[in-house]
This record gives sequence, C-alpha cells and structure tokens, in this order.
Amino acid sequence: MLAGICASAVATALFAGGPGGAHGYAMRTDARFAPPGAADRSPALTYDRSLVPTASWIEVGQRTARGGATTVRLRVTGMKPGHAYGVHVHRKPCGADPEAAGGHYQHRPSGDPHHVGPHNEVWLDFTADRHGTGAASARHDWGFRRGEASSVVLHDVPGGAGARVACFTVPFGWVAASG
Repeated sequence: MLAGICASAVATALFAGGPGGAHGYAMRTDARFAPPGAADRSPALTYDRSLVPTASWIEVGQRTARGGATTVRLRVTGMKPGHAYGVHVHRKPCGADPEAAGGHYQHRPSGDPHHVGPHNEVWLDFTADRHGTGAASARHDWGFRRGEASSVVLHDVPGGAGARVACFTVPFGWVAASG
C-alpha cells in the first residue's frame, strides 16, 4: 500500500561549482512520511502518527548565495489541522530512534541556552491550517558547515524543545569560503 508513496522522495540539486563551490548552492527535496521499519523505506519518518500521519508530505528547499546567506523553506501537507509544530534543522540523519538526528544545527555551536534560538539555529515553526497544510522559511546571513546539517525534525510544540514527532533526512549543502 505504501509502495510508490514513500518512494516519492525526489531530490533536485543545482550546483554551480559543486556543493562546496564558491558560486552558490540550491536544492529541493520532498517525501511522504512513513513509520520506521516500513516495507517501503522513506527519508521522512513519522514517530507520532496522530500529529504526522503516514503518507503526509514534506518539502524542504535550500538556497545559499555565494556570500553564504542561506534561505531554507518548508512546506507540508496532511498534518493535524490547527496544531502548532516546532521545526529545526538537526545535525545528523534520521533513524528509527527519534534521537538519531542529534541536536539542533547551530551556526555558533554552544551549550549555552542563550544560543538556542532562531538567531543561531534554523527554526521553521508553523501552525497547520484547517486542511493540515503549513509552510515556513528562515533566512540567515550564514550558511551550513560541510556535513553538519543533515535533517529537519518536527517537534510537538513550537520553540526550542518538545518531543520529536517526525524527521526528514535532507541533503543540505554548503558554500566554500571564497579567497
């Protein structure tokens, strides 16, 4: 039944000079959520099907300019109508265990709680409309470090914490420093 649904993960990456190139990076990827261990593997995993139902959809895009300014966009459908979600870029890929994605990606890594927030992290919080659709975007003057941003995690509440209800492994890219 999930055949073809979870296999809909599509990644489109446009490299001008490669993912580590100095000319910029752009990508868009999407998938249907499936529970961990489903017969049809998906890069999008749901851990709480009451908030992120099986076969709900997610799309994430990234555009990083030559100077490093980065915009990340999120779109979802099929979520619980009216629910407010916290969404952040995380450091590691998704896994069967919700904790596999590691912590939030931080521009300036720190254990100080004052550094947890949308100024130092990529926050894409949204509230699903009455049809279960949502969208968000975040823009920063900085880009990701190579290999240190790997997923988007949906949390059960907006803000800096909350239970992990879903995860989507994303091919985030970087732009090499010029010079």
